[in-house]
Amino acid sequence: MKPKLSIVILSYNTKNLLRICLRSVKKAQKNGLILQVIVVDNASSDGSPEMIKKEFSWVELIVSKTNLGYAGGNNLGLKKVTGDYIIFLNSDVEIKNDGLTQVIEFMDRDKSIGAMTPRVDLYIGGMDPDCHRGFPTPWASLTFFLGLEKIFPRSRIFGRYHLGYLNLNEPHEIDAGFGTFMIVRKIVIDQVGNWDENYFFYGEDLDFFYRIKQSGWKVMFYPKVLSLHHKGASSGLRKESKKVARADREITIKTAKSSIKAWEVFYKKFYKGKYNLLTTLIVLTGIRLKGFLRILKFVLSN
Repeated sequence: MKPKLSIVILSYNTKNLLRICLRSVKKAQKNGLILQVIVVDNASSDGSPEMIKKEFSWVELIVSKTNLGYAGGNNLGLKKVTGDYIIFLNSDVEIKNDGLTQVIEFMDRDKSIGAMTPRVDLYIGGMDPDCHRGFPTPWASLTFFLGLEKIFPRSRIFGRYHLGYLNLNEPHEIDAGFGTFMIVRKIVIDQVGNWDENYFFYGEDLDFFYRIKQSGWKVMFYPKVLSLHHKGASSGLRKESKKVARADREITIKTAKSSIKAWEVFYKKFYKGKYNLLTTLIVLTGIRLKGFLRILKFVLSN
């Protein structure tokens, strides 16, 4: 029988967290939901594929011989998708018991919604701010990197990067959620295309949401907490995930560089023609300076 929902989970050296994630997905399969679960292993070295074969025979496993990054890995999973809805889910996320049925019911109620991200809380506490974002315009990015958003989180002038002035207790439209936990209609992907593989890690979800909005679909935020997130388990960049991250130094440095490159790719793709030459020069110079400082900080601390 054709599944209502396909879940694509990308994993890189997160075996123990992936096990928890898959158990939570199975537990959340309620009310006769027909479910397809696809795990794309991005060249892990921790025995993740063997664990899946042994413990989760119902999972469709794809093993990549090389690390294709976030976009490339998810595109592999998309080749097998057959559901009407697709959830892209990080392997370091644990779904709440009724999380799957809630997101489907929400999407079913409004056919104009192309994609949605629910509220995702961090294991260390509090909402993951990246599940509720505005697009990184030059002004939004500047106020974020200067720390003005932290000082004035609810300001419509300074809080545009994470849209902190909107009511987090009610469903509402946003510019972008994030790829950690997002649900999208299959017909939307057929219309806007797959993930852009010019991004290796970071930025590709903003790109994806931008194209969805450009095509006239709504992107929504759902205020109920439907999952918990370790954050950074695959990249090894987040201090809160050091105990569970197994990314080697080479991949971690590559990921850090990719996080900077993502801003440049996004700006050139969507904003370069919207702003004058001086603004573009300032933005690209700022991105490269930020990138240099981020890599330097990482190298000196490891």
